[in-house]
Amino acid sequence: MSELLKKEGFNFAFDPKGCDSCKGNCCIGESGYIWINAQEIQALAFYLNLPVEELKIRYLNKIGYKYSIKEVKLGSNNFACCFFNLEKKQCSIYPVRPMQCRTFPFWDYFKENEEEVYKECPAIKNL
Repeated sequence: MSELLKKEGFNFAFDPKGCDSCKGNCCIGESGYIWINAQEIQALAFYLNLPVEELKIRYLNKIGYKYSIKEVKLGSNNFACCFFNLEKKQCSIYPVRPMQCRTFPFWDYFKENEEEVYKECPAIKNL
C-alpha cells in the first residue's frame, strides 16, 4: 500500500496510487482556470522545447495580468486541460505541471466542499 498524503486543516488524505485507476477527473470537467506563473511558464517552455512567446500563443490564455492553460472542449460543459492525454489518461507535462496541479486535492475550496472532492477523486480517503 502506498503512503497516504495528508495536509493539516484537511479532513481527508490522498492516496497517489488512486491515480492509476482514475480517468483523469482532476484534469477533466467543468471549464475553469488552470493558473500558471512566470517561472512555471519558463519551465514548461524549456520542457516542450518552445520559445516562451510561442508557448503563450499556442497553449495559454491571458486573463488580466495572469495566464491560464487552455482547455479542449470535449462536450457540453465538459473540458480537459490541453496537456491531458485523453488516450493514455495522464498528464503529458507531469514533471513540470503547475503548482495548482501539484497541490490537488489540497485546495482551500475543498475544505468547504469536501463531498465534491470525494465524488471527483477516487484517491481520496477518510482520515
